[in-house]
Amino acid sequence: MKTIILSILLIALTGSIILLGACGSASTDTSIADKPAQGTVITSGAIGNLTVTVSNDSGKLKNGEQELFLTFSDASGKPVDVGAASLNFHMPAMGTMAMMNDSAVLTTTKTPGVYKAKVKVSMPGEWQAQIAYEGAAGSGKTSLPLRAF
Repeated sequence: MKTIILSILLIALTGSIILLGACGSASTDTSIADKPAQGTVITSGAIGNLTVTVSNDSGKLKNGEQELFLTFSDASGKPVDVGAASLNFHMPAMGTMAMMNDSAVLTTTKTPGVYKAKVKVSMPGEWQAQIAYEGAAGSGKTSLPLRAF
């Protein structure tokens, strides 16, 4: 009988420890909650003396509507507020198909230098992410190749 009671107590204690461990794993650091989830890099490159990164949850540009992040950062990786920014997805004309441009609508986030982008990419294939900025950090533009799936 003592063995059964000890076994029940041991199981209850083990379950309590697991439950407390799971409940205690949530972070209370609000600075992390204030940062946007930038996800996985789709493409990045130099733009002036900065690095620009296009990212999302999957790390892939897809055909159709989606949300992305556009981040401008300095050499140390710290986001830099560039002021006004733009993101356009460009596909040159091919054969009888006309050139395509799918512009993203950018909104600022709580982190200066990080923009949320909403865009509808018209079709799968090879695109150029045309990125530009102008503001306190100066101005710059670049074009980065990427593929939509």
